[in-house]
Amino acid sequence: MRTKEKDKLDKLDKQQIERQKVIEHLEKDVEELRRLSGNGDAVADMELERIRQEVAELRKEFYSHLGAWQRAQIARHQQRPYTLDYVNLLFTDFMELHGDRGYADDKAIVAGLAKYHGRPVAVVGHQKGRDTKQRLARNFGQPKPEGYRKALRVMQLAAKFSRPVLSFVDTQGAYPGMDAEERGQGEAIARNLREMARLPVPIIVTVTGEGGSGGALAIAVGDKVNILENSFYSVISPEGCASIIWRDAAKAETAAAAMKITPKDLRELGIVDEIIPEPDGGAHTDHEAAARLLDDVLERQLVTLVNQPVRDLLSARYEKFRKMGQFFDLAGS
Repeated sequence: MRTKEKDKLDKLDKQQIERQKVIEHLEKDVEELRRLSGNGDAVADMELERIRQEVAELRKEFYSHLGAWQRAQIARHQQRPYTLDYVNLLFTDFMELHGDRGYADDKAIVAGLAKYHGRPVAVVGHQKGRDTKQRLARNFGQPKPEGYRKALRVMQLAAKFSRPVLSFVDTQGAYPGMDAEERGQGEAIARNLREMARLPVPIIVTVTGEGGSGGALAIAVGDKVNILENSFYSVISPEGCASIIWRDAAKAETAAAAMKITPKDLRELGIVDEIIPEPDGGAHTDHEAAARLLDDVLERQLVTLVNQPVRDLLSARYEKFRKMGQFFDLAGS
């Protein structure tokens, strides 16, 4: 039975991948035809533009009907923009700070000071790698305790100088190795949750890819929590959930749908505040366009938050997270 379920899941994934490849090939063919027909023929140009628009609509239709599992796969795409990509596209005068002043520098988390539209801010975020060498250096985007302590050190520095904090979340989770546990992984995450809840400056969080468990939440307690439309945020990965509930990782697609991990579900549940659209085909197809769409939201939210009194800011942040996960049994009332 498990083999049949796995084969069915693999078949669905392959169909999605093949359809995506067909769309990508069509786009390349259209661009090649456009390049070869550079003779100023108005009729040919109009026909090529019509075909290009049809392919664009096909891509848009494909991505607008993806399920939770398919969106999770896009969220993990290795060409999606990571924290340092957004830093280069949205911020100026970035100065990265290293180390937790206690043990080491964790490269799975990037933290530093920068300017955003001329305003001094602090930036923290997960950083993955795109090739094997980078992934090993960044520990596949899985922070250890020193990473969270570094992030907290930078956030407390931001609070000292009244700088807002912008956080970018993209991790499958905190590193689960023995060395991380020995150095207090759980304590480091818990301390971040407590300190971020009472940090007296605006905090804007954006889930840009995977938002996995406490590894994500440790830098995701904010006044505004945004999520890109092809990202997900969950207490556990779909594969992990399927392995626990059904003892079969092949049921990951079923688990993803049941867990309500998509941006639409998360907004309805009050977990996120705003869904940020991505360029057609996903953020990995156009980093600059993705950054522009994110920029519009961050600038608007920051202007609102910096004008709020600190007491109101902290009170609203506390109430926001206290309300999460509340359920009421109306049947017995």
